Amino acid sequence: MPTPTAAAAHDAFFPDVVPTLAGTDPELVEILANFALEDVPAHCELEIRTRLLTQLAALVGAGASAEFRVIAGAALTVGVSPVQLKELVYQAVPYVGIGRALDFVHATNDLLEQLGVPLPLPSQSTTDRETRAAAGRAVQEQIIGSDRVAAQYANAPDDEQHIQQWLSAHCFGDHYTRTGLDLPTRELLTLAILVGLGGADNQVRGHVAANLNVGNGRGRLLALVSGLVPFVGYPRALNALAAIDALTVDA
Repeated sequence: MPTPTAAAAHDAFFPDVVPTLAGTDPELVEILANFALEDVPAHCELEIRTRLLTQLAALVGAGASAEFRVIAGAALTVGVSPVQLKELVYQAVPYVGIGRALDFVHATNDLLEQLGVPLPLPSQSTTDRETRAAAGRAVQEQIIGSDRVAAQYANAPDDEQHIQQWLSAHCFGDHYTRTGLDLPTRELLTLAILVGLGGADNQVRGHVAANLNVGNGRGRLLALVSGLVPFVGYPRALNALAAIDALTVDA
């Protein structure tokens, strides 16, 4: 069985969850509890609700729906709101696609319904069909810079212009303009989603830069990645650290 310390840490965050592997894999349970619930928090200075949201975001990226359900329950226990949890899942849609994201929408809805939370939740949308493109481009320019957005449009071939328009209107206009989460938090979550997704090194680097633009400095980004290590593994975490170092060391 886990040590008393590891068990206490587990119970503090997962009061209603029995570790089903405790009977079959007690040593692994102890390793995971000691690492994820004791070692990692000591080196992840993100506020607990933000840390859990970023870990959930990485789990969405990784497609780990079973662990998502467990951590989501813990997040709601320590004060993450149903709106914040749902907004995290919505934020993932443009990055992981509807095929993966809808599994997590259903998982979130199941959890909220079990807790007696009435659905649908209050609307967080601030745009409509007519305003989403302009509002999206405005927040896109705020996040990644107006010169870079202009260059993306200018450098895209004519037959790819619609992709740039979709990025502005859908990725940014439909998602980043929503309430429920502030812009710096959304950027942290986007980076966590991409780290969990893997194989998106160019996008990870781009969103490291975007995080820096919205005020998430090196220390906050290092804390983010430290908190993700147990959930995404070392290769993806080290790739993220390389992107952070490239943009912040001696910058």
